[in-house]
Amino acid sequence: MAPSHLARSAKPLSGRYLSFAEREEIALLRVKGLAVREVARRLGRAPSTISRELRRNAATRGGNLDYRATTAQWHAERAARRPKVARLAANPALRCYVQERLARLVSRTSGETMTGPAVRWRKRRHGRRQHRRWGRAWSPQQIAERLKLDHPDDGAMRISHEAVYQALYIQGRGALKRELTQCLRTGRALRVPRARAPGRGKSFVTPEVLIAERPAEAEDRAVPGHWEGDLILGLNRSAIGTLVERTTRLTMLLHLPPMEGHGTVLRERGGPALAGHGAEAVRDAITRTITTLPVQLRRSLTWDQGSEMAQHVQLRVDTELQVYFCDPHSPWQRGTNENTNGLLRQYFPKGTDLSEWSADDLSAVAATLNGRPRKTLGWRTPAEALDAVLRSVQDGVATTG
Repeated sequence: MAPSHLARSAKPLSGRYLSFAEREEIALLRVKGLAVREVARRLGRAPSTISRELRRNAATRGGNLDYRATTAQWHAERAARRPKVARLAANPALRCYVQERLARLVSRTSGETMTGPAVRWRKRRHGRRQHRRWGRAWSPQQIAERLKLDHPDDGAMRISHEAVYQALYIQGRGALKRELTQCLRTGRALRVPRARAPGRGKSFVTPEVLIAERPAEAEDRAVPGHWEGDLILGLNRSAIGTLVERTTRLTMLLHLPPMEGHGTVLRERGGPALAGHGAEAVRDAITRTITTLPVQLRRSLTWDQGSEMAQHVQLRVDTELQVYFCDPHSPWQRGTNENTNGLLRQYFPKGTDLSEWSADDLSAVAATLNGRPRKTLGWRTPAEALDAVLRSVQDGVATTG
């Protein structure tokens, strides 16, 4: 079927497409001997757009790459016709290569296939998902890049990873079976629209408190007192707060017990989070914990943009602690805290109820973690590193006095 934007009743083309008048102008300027960049400058287009147009839509019947407006328009209209036959549907060898590497199973040395555990998705978050299949499945990008090594001289054995994803998600492509979505690491059978991502920013995060405004001394870890924080979550909306000092790697855990009525009473609209890790509960827990330290060790706190830090202004007033927020979807900006959370999962595994641990239990785990030697500290423990910092602070105060 002909593209709708070429119909007589269609609206004028958007700036994305070259019009017939522009193609006529390109042909005239090329006859005058103007270079590609000069043509692009006069038309207000990118040089790559003009170069691509001359390469794709040139008149080749005479044996030369002459450019004529009418021929170029005919090439553009023909290329815009839909639907097109997918490359995987038209190339059986390429389709078999992709399917085999998507669905390849794990085998023992004897050749016997291993089925693996049954992993079922319990929710439909971020689109419908298939139950996971345990296998040696390659990702679409791995398949696309490996084709260049396995078939270096065969141009027909090429495909982009995006084309593989479309063949899985869009069944009208007529190439890959829907069941192969089980082999994807996400198990997702639908693509999450990118339009959902914008608008998720938190109103309490302003440019003045973003991580870019954090002092340089926090980045190089030369001065102690700069902290990173986060929540680790468990079953039944349970949570434990974590605070990690960037220089000494000292860890402090926040006890966040569920409030009365959690799980039995419907939460009041606008009221506190009954799960125990709402903004007020987290603010109070940080205040109780961090104020046990000297003022010299309370310089800044970096957190992600979670709603549990909505009362960061009051926290700054109560603790004299400057609060900064990471950029959205940037956990590496709190790398020390992310690493520590991974260590804490040894004591608080995923899929367990974290509300069963008391404040004394959390203190014991924190003391255990702070007593483990760290390679980054020269095999000293965080407790020993903190003790050295406190001694230097006391010596500095005594010298000043």
